[in-house]
Amino acid sequence: MSQRISYNDAAPDGMKIMMDMEKYTKNSSINRTTRELIKIRASQINGCAFCINMHTSDARKMGETEQRIYCLNTWEECDFYLPEEKVALELTEHITLIPTKRVPDDLYKRVRGLYDEKQYVDLVLIINQINSWNRISIAMGNTATKS
Repeated sequence: MSQRISYNDAAPDGMKIMMDMEKYTKNSSINRTTRELIKIRASQINGCAFCINMHTSDARKMGETEQRIYCLNTWEECDFYLPEEKVALELTEHITLIPTKRVPDDLYKRVRGLYDEKQYVDLVLIINQINSWNRISIAMGNTATKS
């Protein structure tokens, strides 16, 4: 499938808002590794090959290991993710699957045990941003291509 619409051309004002949010999330205090892990995990759940391809490539460029990328869908069973990463990934799964998982109080408390109030908001914004990108990418017919 090829891209259905040049959405940057069709809705430049809307895409500018998306890019402004992207800039905000990149400048948050959430470290780059955690941000990329969140983006990969949400994209796996949503089945967005375009975004999985992009963010695994970005993660590799920043030095992320193949082991951590390959095991991301089973992060709970691995001891090579930091506690901060694990709780962020759990939050990612709950927000991405919010109709069935919600964000229970115990998860919120565990996240807040490792992240302050602003960081919690930033995590939620990062997770929502990648979920929005996944939905845009899938709806527009973006596909992963060989690099």
